[in-house]
Formats: sequence, structure tokens, C-alpha cells
Amino acid sequence: MASGTTAPPPPASLRRIVAASLIGTTIEWYDFFLYGSAAALVFNKLFFPGSDPLVGTLLSFLTYAVGFAARPIGALVFGHYGDRLGRKKLLVLSLLLMGGATFAIGLLPTHATIGTAAPVLLTVLRLVQGFALGGEWGGAVLLVSEHGDARRRGFWASWPQTGAPAGQLLATGVLSFLTAVLSDAAFGSWGWRIPFLLSGVLVMVGLWIRLSVDESPVFKEALAQAEARRAADAGAVEKMPLVAVLRHHWRDVLIAMGARMAENISYYVITAFILVYATTSAGVSRQTALNAVLIASAVHFAVIPAWGALSDRVGRRPVYLVGAVGIGLWMFPFFSLIDTGGFGNLILAVTVGLVLHGAMYAPQAAFFSEMFATRMRYSGASIGAQFASVAAGAPAPLIATALLADYGDSTPIALYVIAASLLTIVAVCVAKETRHRDLAEMDTTAGVADRAARTEDAGVL
Repeated sequence: MASGTTAPPPPASLRRIVAASLIGTTIEWYDFFLYGSAAALVFNKLFFPGSDPLVGTLLSFLTYAVGFAARPIGALVFGHYGDRLGRKKLLVLSLLLMGGATFAIGLLPTHATIGTAAPVLLTVLRLVQGFALGGEWGGAVLLVSEHGDARRRGFWASWPQTGAPAGQLLATGVLSFLTAVLSDAAFGSWGWRIPFLLSGVLVMVGLWIRLSVDESPVFKEALAQAEARRAADAGAVEKMPLVAVLRHHWRDVLIAMGARMAENISYYVITAFILVYATTSAGVSRQTALNAVLIASAVHFAVIPAWGALSDRVGRRPVYLVGAVGIGLWMFPFFSLIDTGGFGNLILAVTVGLVLHGAMYAPQAAFFSEMFATRMRYSGASIGAQFASVAAGAPAPLIATALLADYGDSTPIALYVIAASLLTIVAVCVAKETRHRDLAEMDTTAGVADRAARTEDAGVL
């Protein structure tokens, strides 16, 4: 069993597993972030024409938020089957769903062609994206966490987390290149479709890599133990993972949700809403704003493994708290730097923000994985992460844009992020440190508790 008590897999094998998770998450986040950037830049004109520019952007971000609403459903479905059937099968399915929806967006007729059917179809495809991403994150980080050893779990599990900035980097880079070489008319007419159609090629690459890795050894061992328990206790029915999570880990689910608030809200304010704020309030060109996010995303990618490694040395909670406190303190300087309109100040604002975000995001994979036993880990980690996204990341650009439209000032937006930071600080402070937890020992404890629960609920389940 790949826990803290057994030898880790060979370095070459572990690197292949990390690469499979990283490339898959990069592609899925590329698809997801591409939509967010397009929502800020062109979807308001293509799918919601005739509206006031900020109202059109609000409507565009509303379809963006719909994707988050589907993520908890994806977490429930993928978590259930991921805990029953394995991580690898569900990761392949999530990649196919995400890539297919993104490719279809690239082929979608606009409002000028089919009228109101265009935003309806756009919303449906966004729902598919959200459903797929709701199942992607948990499986990707668990595949690495359950293969690696406890001593460096924070470092190795942080690599799938770099898929977010890598996807952001790729999506922003493609958009930045296209806006630089195409006129506004050409980009609005057909150029915006190219990044979405490119997803089809990326998915083929991701599938080839993901199909080459093995299932998590921790999961296979836990599955064998569950089958042995069923054989020894004839007629016993194994609990659904969701039921087991709510029975044994409800407190951890709430902690994970609270821990995600500042991380999720700050990220989408810094990377998605900035494209609105910088271009409408600070007078920065679209190209300049995209370039700033591009540079900052590269730094973000580089610092996440470093934060993950630090969490192996000092603990998940201290590193997470550095990010939560730091992002709250940075919000007022963040907007002040953007208001100057200088490119250097814009880069500084976004880069520092994403470095602080990385302190929360890097240890998150190991932190959440170590909260749950194996046969409920996919469900627990996914539910805690994705249910929080409905209240955090989903409405963040929408709320920020509405606050800007109502007040014409960044102060309410800064206070909004600060409030989220305070909530995350409380959640992390009441959490237990997990960096020394043995995944195998958790499975043994959970097995004893589950047998007792099955006896107690025999007449119900």
C-alpha cells in the first residue's frame, strides 16, 4: 500500500503519473479558463448584443458562473464512481467530456446567426464543462497523492495543482497571440474560435498519456480489503461513499469548503475580473491586461511546487495561512497598482496576488486528500472542493463586476475578497494538521468504523 509505511514507487513511475495528472489538468483548466477569458473579452458582444457593455459582461459572466453550478454535481457523480471503480477510468471520462464541450463551443453559431438559441447552447456546453471539471480535480490529485510517499506528498501532489496556472498560461497565451496578430474585427468574427477548436488536439494528447498510467495502488488495496470484508460478512452492503463521507468526515468537508473561499474567490478576481477592471476602469488595453496575466501565470506555475515542498517541512496549515492572510492584505495595494495604468505595476499586482494564492493552492491537494479514507476520498475531497466553488469562484467575477457597476470603485471588491480571507483563516485554524497522516492507517480506522456503522444501519441500508 502506497502510504507512509511502505516504499514509494520508482521515481520514473512516479514522474510518469505526475505528468499524466499535470497534462490532463492543464488541458481541462485550459478549456475552463479559456471560456472565462472569452466571456470577459468577446462573448458579451457575440452572444448578448445590444446590451450596455457592463450589462453584457454581467450576462456573459452569468453563463461563466453556470459552469460552477454543475461542478458539485460532477463531484458527486465522479466521486461516487471514482471511489467504487477507480480514479483512472473517471479521469479519462472527464477529459473527454471537457474537451468535447470546448470543441463544440468553437463551432457554435452566435446570436447574429441563430438568435436566442445561441446563448442557450452556450450555457448547456458550459454546464458540461463544469460537470467534467467537478470530477477532474479530485481524481487527478488523488492519483498522485496515493502513488507518492507521505514524506513528500505535499510536493508531488502540488504538481497537478500547477495545471491551473499552466492552463491559464496556455489559454491566455493563445488569446494574447491572436489579439496581437488579428484585428479586432477578425478576432470577433472568427479568431476567437481557434483556441476552442485547438482543445480537440490537446485532448488527444492528454488521453494518450492518461491511458498509459496504472490505477492507484492505495485504491486497489482498499478495494481488495472491502471485498474481503464483504466476503467475511456475507450479505453486508457497503455504504455509498457520499453516505460514508457525511457520517465520518462531515467536519472535514466543512473545513475544506471554508478553506477554499479565499483561494477560489481571489483567483477569479485576479485572473478573470481583472480583464474587465483593467480595461474599463484603468484604461489599460486588452492586450496589456492579457500579457500581465500571462507573465504572472508563469510565476504562479513556478512557485506552486515550492509552496508544496514547504508544506512537507512545516505543515499544510502554516503555508495555507500565509496565503490566506497575505491575499487579504494585498487587495488594496492590488487595485491601487492597477489604477496607475502602468504595465509594470499591473504585472506586480497580479504576480504578487498569484504567488500568495499559490500558498493556499499548493498544499490544498495533499491537505484535502489526507482528510479522508481511501474508499471515500474521491467523494470527500471533490465534494469539499467543488461545493465551495458554487459560493466562491462561481459568482466572484459576477459579484465583482456588479460591485464595480454599482459603486464605480474597487473598495467594495477589495472588502469582498478580505471577507473571504477571514472565513478561510477561521476554517484552517480549526483544522487538524495532516502532513504526517498515514493513508493506510486511515483506511484501517475507517474499516472498523464502517463495519460498526453497517451493523447499526443494517435495517436501513
